[in-house]
Amino acid sequence: MGSSFLIRLSGQDQAVTTASLIELLAERGASVLDIGQAVVHQVLALGILVEVPHTADVQPLQLALRLKCEELGLRVSFSENSSSGEKSSAAYRDGDRFVVTLLGRSIVPRQLSKVCTAIALNGFNVERIERLSSRLSTSSQSSGAHACIEFGVASAECANSQQETALRKTLFAIAQQEEVDIAVQRESIFRRNRRLVAFDMDSTLIQGEVIDELAKMAGVAGQVIAITTAAMRGELDFSQSFAARVALLKGLPVERVYSLLGKIPMVEGAERLLRTLKMVGYKTAILSGGFHFFADHLQQQLGIDYVFANHLDIHDGVVTGKVKTPVVDGARKAQLLKEIAEREHISLRQVVAVGDGANDLPMLKLAGMGIAFHAKPLVRQSAEHSISHLGLDSLFYLIGLRDEDLENDKLEVKGESALY
Repeated sequence: MGSSFLIRLSGQDQAVTTASLIELLAERGASVLDIGQAVVHQVLALGILVEVPHTADVQPLQLALRLKCEELGLRVSFSENSSSGEKSSAAYRDGDRFVVTLLGRSIVPRQLSKVCTAIALNGFNVERIERLSSRLSTSSQSSGAHACIEFGVASAECANSQQETALRKTLFAIAQQEEVDIAVQRESIFRRNRRLVAFDMDSTLIQGEVIDELAKMAGVAGQVIAITTAAMRGELDFSQSFAARVALLKGLPVERVYSLLGKIPMVEGAERLLRTLKMVGYKTAILSGGFHFFADHLQQQLGIDYVFANHLDIHDGVVTGKVKTPVVDGARKAQLLKEIAEREHISLRQVVAVGDGANDLPMLKLAGMGIAFHAKPLVRQSAEHSISHLGLDSLFYLIGLRDEDLENDKLEVKGESALY
């Protein structure tokens, strides 16, 4: 009659460690039922669940393992694999799996503690913890600093919607308290296989609203900015508010319109993200309620595949104050996103959409991953994911990339162009 037990090993990692131990198990006729290994700063933690053909084989095998570990400079312990432990392990193995991503300029133990506690109190178990950023803490909270930890989380049974909602709500509250970002994703085949990323433009790719800058040139900034702010908060219908704002630009010379190119900086991390996405084969799109002339300029600079935005009506060298139809509003953005995905033969579950305003919500909800980026409160609360404290390139972590992936494959984009 066979017997199973768990081997726990720790110590300085060596290239031959795991191979030597597995070879010994094979020689003794043991079967490996489960295995897990982590190396943190050259320190190995290894767990192996083994089964031997006969109970009488257990002690000789454990003695052989102790001698091998002594030779390798490892600490080893054994524990019986109880039936209750097997059932508990199987329950989590058969349950739903999620990925919880914690992002900040710096991550401190207090934040880790709160996240782990929230996961446990909501009926989930942490199966793995992995650092995706090059480091976790720094004395600097400066722009460009990134820290990220990814938790692999499982429920003991299929998680119901209430359990998942409760976890999200608890983690959202922690994110607000701690001034960090926390994302919760269901683990699936699509999570690491996104293929299309669609962006809003104003206040998402660039720092500000093009229409507000044009309003300053036309001397109607106060009126236009007030309408823009209300529309982005969802207080006004976008199409109507857009027509009202454009009407205030009537008479603005076209030369002044195009002089805006090169005067609005991109948001932190935007260029790095877009150039890297292009290098690794993603399709990219701008779906903007702003103006085509500015989006076209970004497309030329960054190689964006698709651009849809509003065309500013110009006649005899001046802005007419009228809107060309159809207006790219929230519903139109969602429809365009669907059309691009169909054209590229991409499942909507493989689509990422990023925006900051109420008119972005339809496409954020349609995409497999919708991200509210430095968004208004209504949008941040309504979207499934949000980034409020880091640059746009922190999106890398949400699609499963690590800093070392970019560094090792020489995909790091050095520097950021200041203005676009």
